[in-house]
Amino acid sequence: MVDQVLIDTLSLNSRDFALRWKNLIRKAPQLKQYNQLSDAALIEADAPFYPLLARVLDRGLDRSLIGDFFVKLGKIRMLNGFPISEVIYAVNLAQQVVIEYLMTDFALDSSIKMYQAMGLITKVAEFFLLGSFYLTKGFLEATYTSMNNSDKISEELLKKYFKDDFFFKQDF
Repeated sequence: MVDQVLIDTLSLNSRDFALRWKNLIRKAPQLKQYNQLSDAALIEADAPFYPLLARVLDRGLDRSLIGDFFVKLGKIRMLNGFPISEVIYAVNLAQQVVIEYLMTDFALDSSIKMYQAMGLITKVAEFFLLGSFYLTKGFLEATYTSMNNSDKISEELLKKYFKDDFFFKQDF
């Protein structure tokens, strides 16, 4: 069972986690698109990760919940002109924020919490890895659709380069 204090902290202090994430974004010069956003916009963009993670840690891995959230996020980021490499890196930084919290603030309370934190890192990593999979799926779906509709690229040519068979399917 996951410590309820952690669940509450992730849910209720999501803006604090997003602020930490924003600070990491600002230190990453390769995240040009993200660094064009205001501090408030960055915090707003990242804050929804943490209540979702709290829910998954509390109730167990829910592929449908994670898939829906990250597919939509991938589509939004693509439509807003973000490179996929930046989006994946930004998600990785959100994971880093949570792991740093677990290993510092959370684990400092007791040796029992230190062991809990080490176990939780696997669950956090699984959440973000699965999230990155679905985020890429959503990003590529939006790219495929845009190229087909706006750029009038043929379905045949698109299928040549987009080899995934999971587009437009609910596989979660």
